[in-house]
Amino acid sequence: MGISNTFVLNLSLLITVAYLANILYKYGLRKMSQKTLHVLSVLLMILSGWVCMRFGFRLKDDVLFDLRLVPLMIAAFVYSSPLTMVVIGFGIGLARLTFGISAAALVGLLNLTLLGFVCAGLNYWMQRTHHRFAVKGLVTILVVNVMNCINIAIFGVTPAKFYLSQIMPVALPMSLMLSLVFALILRDFQLGARQNLELKYANELLRKQTDELHKAKIGLEDRAKQLAQASSYKSEFLATMSHELRTPLNSIINFAEMISESEEAGEEISGYGRIIHKSGQELLQIINDILDLSKVEAGRLEITNEEVVLAELPVWMQMQFERIAAQKKIEFHTRLETGLPESIISDPQRIVQILRNLLSNAFKFTHEGSVELDIRRAPANDTPEGEWLVFTVSDTGIGVAEDKQLAVFEAFQQADGSISRRYGGTGLGLSISSNLARLLGGYIRMSSKEGQGSAFSFYIPLKPARAHHEVMSS
Repeated sequence: MGISNTFVLNLSLLITVAYLANILYKYGLRKMSQKTLHVLSVLLMILSGWVCMRFGFRLKDDVLFDLRLVPLMIAAFVYSSPLTMVVIGFGIGLARLTFGISAAALVGLLNLTLLGFVCAGLNYWMQRTHHRFAVKGLVTILVVNVMNCINIAIFGVTPAKFYLSQIMPVALPMSLMLSLVFALILRDFQLGARQNLELKYANELLRKQTDELHKAKIGLEDRAKQLAQASSYKSEFLATMSHELRTPLNSIINFAEMISESEEAGEEISGYGRIIHKSGQELLQIINDILDLSKVEAGRLEITNEEVVLAELPVWMQMQFERIAAQKKIEFHTRLETGLPESIISDPQRIVQILRNLLSNAFKFTHEGSVELDIRRAPANDTPEGEWLVFTVSDTGIGVAEDKQLAVFEAFQQADGSISRRYGGTGLGLSISSNLARLLGGYIRMSSKEGQGSAFSFYIPLKPARAHHEVMSS
């Protein structure tokens, strides 16, 4: 067998040894300590060199040519301590003596020991330079192979002229090429092992995160149940307390009204009665608002579908707010578009409550100008599918800043904290109105500019009473 074939056989054996070592590490050695694994890996490098020599090319009985230097070169890439290269080189050199002690064997020991020091220097250089890995690899392979040829030519038992003319022209190119191939194979194997390790780490991290998310989800679900239960208890408590408070408060309001209208009471006592009556009415309105809000949150507010005569709505609102308009010297207008059905099917009590809340806010925050209630058919491009009715309450009051417009629909919220101190109120009106509109199948929109007034539009589906009766009878 020639040198070329022998070197190819050596490469195949090195690949086999590397593969078997990987199998052993993967299924048996992984749990060992790092120190033990380091010692075993050094012994494996020496064993690989011995395998190359065992199947090397014999020029004479005691002269071997093989790829024993390849494991030493690989060690230069793998280990961080330069001293390890010296140990491996000396170890492979000693392994040469197992094939018989001769001048060629001693030269082999000397050669591998020197190459161990060369690889130690290259390892030191690679750790302290920032060249690309490919550059470091090529330099190491080239230097070690050239130094091997120089050592053999100087110290070898084969005549230098014969070696340089007959052996080296074949051995050096083959050694360079096969060293590069083996280095590339191990590099690819190393990258694959690293990717597998990273994938395993990522999977383990993902599993831990999944477990943590699952635990967090369970915790959040439990917390959500507790909050929902607490909210339900709160709403039931508010509903019960609001209901219980209204009975004695109604008695106080009635007695205060009797005192204010009594002819026997003096003017001062009658004035006190009027103050108590007015304060009681305001307190009753707050309690009613809280009761409605708690019923909405508890899902206990019932909607009654009845016939609502549209023409009566502006009349009711006019009667209720014309006195306030006169006191504040504000114009109050109501408009009902012609062509609307005479009546619709909805909850008249809740419609009136929504309009009363919207108009109360309009008058509260308007000091001059006008307040208007406009009832008309909603434009088709401004609503979802179907016919809709829109009640628009507009004013020329203080308006709401754009960044505060969403807050006014939240319970106990107002556009500005100073508003509650200046104008009073709990901030429940718009929140209740929005929830009532939703229960009626509609919604409320607002448009406002600070200092220029506001417009609140209450949309509900247009369900004519006649069409409703026809459906019911059919």
